[in-house]
Amino acid sequence: MTFLRLLNVQGIAGLAVGLALALLLVIQKGETRHWKKESDHFEQLHSQEQAALAGTIANYRAAAAQAQASDKANAERIAADQRTINERTSNDYEARLAAARSLAQRLRGQSAGAAADLRSGTGAAVPGLPAAAGGPHEAASQDRLPDSDRELATNQAIQLDELIKWVRAQAALDPNKKEN
Repeated sequence: MTFLRLLNVQGIAGLAVGLALALLLVIQKGETRHWKKESDHFEQLHSQEQAALAGTIANYRAAAAQAQASDKANAERIAADQRTINERTSNDYEARLAAARSLAQRLRGQSAGAAADLRSGTGAAVPGLPAAAGGPHEAASQDRLPDSDRELATNQAIQLDELIKWVRAQAALDPNKKEN
């Protein structure tokens, strides 16, 4: 009988509310489990992405370090090649200048010796003098430079030639060429 007293409107409403709350509790527990699983799954994905990011960063750093080392080695190679070109050009220039000076010295010595032979009378017979030039002194040797200017012009020609060789050799260096 006491049970029947509970079956009035208030009792039935209480039971309905109790059942509804129990049902909501069960649903909430299910939702909690579902979102817990989803949270674990997302946490796992996040960890995997973090590990992938760390790997990518490590790969980029390694590649950058390798590129930097390669650039440094390449720069050292280019600098060594440039030093070699500079030394070779300088040595060639000095050798050519020395040869030109030696030749000029020898020619001056021959000229002086020939003049001395003519003065001493022991030289070969000299033909008569040609008619005097009609123009100023330079006209007699207009296609020739004076000795001092000839030597200077020769030195400058050698210098220019060696400079051209140096520029071509420097331009031929490929800074992007990979060493084997």
